[in-house]
Order: sequence, then structure tokens, then C-alpha cells
Amino acid sequence: MVRIRWHGHACFEVDGSVRIVTDPHDGKSLGIAPPKAKADLVLVSHDHFDHNCASLVKGKDGSVVDKPIMTVEKGVRIEGTMASHDTENGSKRGKVTIFRFEMDGTTFCHLGDLGHVLSEADVDRISPVDVMFIPVGDVFTIGPEAAAKIVNAVRPRVAVPMHYRVPGLGLAIQPVQNFLKLYRPEQIIKVGNEVEFTEEDLPKSGTEIWVFSS
Repeated sequence: MVRIRWHGHACFEVDGSVRIVTDPHDGKSLGIAPPKAKADLVLVSHDHFDHNCASLVKGKDGSVVDKPIMTVEKGVRIEGTMASHDTENGSKRGKVTIFRFEMDGTTFCHLGDLGHVLSEADVDRISPVDVMFIPVGDVFTIGPEAAAKIVNAVRPRVAVPMHYRVPGLGLAIQPVQNFLKLYRPEQIIKVGNEVEFTEEDLPKSGTEIWVFSS
């Protein structure tokens, strides 16, 4: 059994045999609540204030991975792929790391603040994926249409939108509804703040969109 809990923005807690937290923020800099979790392993896609607060969630014996490397940490296989925070090869906002990791029979992929549509080579590198966390808010990341193109290319069993406008957030980005309207209502599953599942619970065909709420 794996549990995913959303802590706002691009910060998710994936709790199984190991507890992993992705892109932790400090909360106050964004106008939302800070994450309340302690991680065995923290994945940081890039060194921007709304993604790099590893010290806030790292447990006493926790590890941090913040580079595009292939490694095994806490028994979790991690593959990092370098990508760009913009459409100009990183010249505007720098680089980000896409993290693909495997835990308890499920393959996850967190795209960080991806700023461009993935190339075929990148799609091949990260596929297959069971659960993909993908930014959809535009302005600082890809927007709804580009996100949908990536979902169609990677074909994850579950796509989880992130990095979109919520009440209190101090960033002028798009709401998740602009992404959701690109999908059929039966594909969209509202899971609340957290969801528990096993690999067998994931859809056998097609892609479901799991929408978290704070």
C-alpha cells in the first residue's frame, strides 16, 4: 500500500516502504501552509525558494537528491533527467531535474518546474510511468496544453496536476480547471488531500487524472 499526500504546489509526500517528499516549500513565501512531514528521502528538482526547502522536511537520517543522477537511496532506485525551466534551454530560469523513482511495485515521475514539451528521447527515457506529477499552471512552467501533450506522449496510468493557482498562493498562475477541461469528466478523479492505493488499484488502460485538494 502506498499513500500520496499533497502539501501544496509541487510538494507531495509518497509514503510506502520509504517516505519520499518532493520539492518542499516553506509555505509562508507562497502564502500557503508549509508541509507537515518528515521524509526519509527528499527530491529537489531545482534550487528555487518554492521547491528547495529540504531542511524543513528531512528526517534525522534523511537523504536529499538534487541532481540529475542515477542512484539508489534508501532502497529506492532513482533516475534523474536534466530538463529546462523554460523554452530557451534554461537561459531564462535555469535547469530542473525530472525524477523517476520506483517504490513498492509502482513507478513515479515528478517533472518539477518543467518549462517545455519533452522530446521523444526524454519520453523514452522516463517511460513507462504509473504515476506522473506534472505542472499545469503556465507562466513559470508548462501550461495546460503542453502538459496534455506530455500526458498523451508518456501515457501514465495516472497523471497528477500540480503547480497551479490555489487560494492564497502568491503566484499569478493558471487554475487547475484550465487543464481539466481538456479531459473527459469520467477520467477525472477527485481524491481529496491524500489517497491510498496498491499497484492493482491503478487503471488497466488509459490515463486517469487524480486531482488533489488542500
